[in-house]
Amino acid sequence: MDLQHLKPHREQAAPIYLQLYQRYREAIAAGKLRPGDRVPSVRSLASALNLARGTVETAYQMLIGEGYFVARGAAGTVVSPRLAHLAEAGGRAPAALRAAPAAARPDALAPKPLPFQLGLPALDAFPRKTWARLAGRSLRMLDTASMNYPDPEGYAPLRHAIAAYLGISRGIACSPEQVFVTAGYWGALELVSRTLLKAGDCGWYEDPGYLRARQFLARAGMRLAPVPVDDEGLNVRAGHARAAHARFAVVTPTHQSPTGVALSLPRRLELLEWARRRRAWIVEDDYDSEFRYHGRPLPALKSLDRDGSVLYTGTFSKVLFPGLRLAYLVVPPALAGRFGDTAQHVPGPGSMLAQAMVAGFVEHGHFARHLRKMRSLYAERRAWLINALAQTLGERLHVQPQAGGIHVLAHLHGRRDDRALAAAANASGLAVQALSDWRMRKSPRGGLIMGFANFATADEAAAAVERLAAVL
Repeated sequence: MDLQHLKPHREQAAPIYLQLYQRYREAIAAGKLRPGDRVPSVRSLASALNLARGTVETAYQMLIGEGYFVARGAAGTVVSPRLAHLAEAGGRAPAALRAAPAAARPDALAPKPLPFQLGLPALDAFPRKTWARLAGRSLRMLDTASMNYPDPEGYAPLRHAIAAYLGISRGIACSPEQVFVTAGYWGALELVSRTLLKAGDCGWYEDPGYLRARQFLARAGMRLAPVPVDDEGLNVRAGHARAAHARFAVVTPTHQSPTGVALSLPRRLELLEWARRRRAWIVEDDYDSEFRYHGRPLPALKSLDRDGSVLYTGTFSKVLFPGLRLAYLVVPPALAGRFGDTAQHVPGPGSMLAQAMVAGFVEHGHFARHLRKMRSLYAERRAWLINALAQTLGERLHVQPQAGGIHVLAHLHGRRDDRALAAAANASGLAVQALSDWRMRKSPRGGLIMGFANFATADEAAAAVERLAAVL
């Protein structure tokens, strides 16, 4: 078999290891690889296709785990002889085998949340009846003006509600004119990159840091310098050493993604001073600051900004539900005009009806009540998962202490390949993610990132951990 037929395409959205895994499955289903055929070693295939050995190893581990490959030590790896019935059927596999399982992708759409799925609030606890009443009220109030083209800067009552909420809860003094409603966090990043940056600009990025934002910025043409994160958050001095002349920094200061640490006050002041001297921009992603289980939520970095350097982003996806695709961006007063001009030329936040419903949810006090309820609920569900991990996998991993958020990070003991483990778990329908995928630089310290918000009972959490233990 020509090895170049296995070569993944880097421009595709699917991860490289998953493309390689799928190409092998297709080759087996089509009869190009037959039971007993030897496949190249990890080292030789990685060299032939110019891939990292870890990438090939992850794909091979998935194929071995699902029974397509058999590892025979010094004799090499072969296509499983148990697949002989495929050859007898003329080289055609049943449709169920020819298609890649949806569970192999952590972000695959599913009718209900997968165990450990990240980025999802507790969908079972959302106040649907209240939301339905607001929907009916918003529809009844729909007038001719509301049916016109929506304001690309966002629905005015929602911008007012966001400004008022941030002033009370996050210590951010801003006017509605500084608030821009966007289609998710990516919409906020697009506004920032189109208004203040240009392709080729260098920026600091937390390492490890939020994977999807990193992918977006890289595709927008930005050069990202990985800056390590320690127990005090982003290491500003390391940022100076690695990219002193960066034009921007993307940070999660209140609850670092994914480690959960908070950026210390000295580091916050250092970062603001760097931005002032360099005339650089700081993008503050305050993605789930509302969910803190010890003490009050920490003040936003934006609340300390006196020089107009911080661009503050928040989202309704983590506190309401991601199907809204609504986030917001708060810009310094002097930049409101420039951002307003950019907003005229990019896709706006979408449906005015959805924005009106969120505005009503906030204005009528439902939002504050929902947050109070969720803080208590998430503290309980987080404890369920941590207890289950300690009882079942306490000798294999260590949960990183975190004061908030809706996921946990568990570090693996020893030098285990977290990517291979996560891939095997995904193939079993468990949506854990590997810490190494969130890193820009290699590290021997692997880990698994797991969401807990949708475990409805302690038994559900325990059952999911038992399934994970079987994979590990």
